[in-house]
Amino acid sequence: MKIHYIGKNNSILNKFIAEIRDQNIQKDALRFRRNIERIGEILSYEISKELNFFDKVVKTPLGEKVVKTPVKDIVLCSILRAGLPLHQGLLNYFDDAENAFISAFRHHPNNDSDFEIVVEYLASPEINNKTLLLADPMLATGQSLVTVYEAIKKTGTPKEIHIVAVIGAKSGITYIKDKFPANTHLWIAAIDNDLNEKGYIVPGLGDAGDLAFGTKL
Repeated sequence: MKIHYIGKNNSILNKFIAEIRDQNIQKDALRFRRNIERIGEILSYEISKELNFFDKVVKTPLGEKVVKTPVKDIVLCSILRAGLPLHQGLLNYFDDAENAFISAFRHHPNNDSDFEIVVEYLASPEINNKTLLLADPMLATGQSLVTVYEAIKKTGTPKEIHIVAVIGAKSGITYIKDKFPANTHLWIAAIDNDLNEKGYIVPGLGDAGDLAFGTKL
């Protein structure tokens, strides 16, 4: 797995990361969603540099020009519900991508810190020999991403995989490294050192789904 840590360099990306972490700015759900979306747009630009391109002849009013254009083979898959603002940011740039959505949540069978990832819903086109962008804003333990990948690959074998995350924990990144094919890329905006006893990223930002869409039962 090739890791692209975009936030390690100074750019406007870090302003949006700071705002989604700030507990005062987090009170504005609209701004939180928009910042996640903007982070998705920045990561999309970086991802585009690694995609396959072809020569397209474009006719202008005065002539023709050959332009390098991305191959249209992207399937964008996001994990519900927290992944929706990130999905929109990616879709703003990869606007001709096919789309897939999958649910994944932590189930605590014994009402303690131990959990398993449950997938109950998947809507996806065939992904065989296509470029799969798998988006989840928070890469904590990494178990959700692995479980989701096992579910979606039943629809086909992608040509390559690009995992897109906003914030990840070092242990989660280590966990997924050998769970995905060797040609997988991880695009991530920020990396934190720790997980707490419940498996949440510290300092992280809290529950991305709740911050974007409101608390759930």
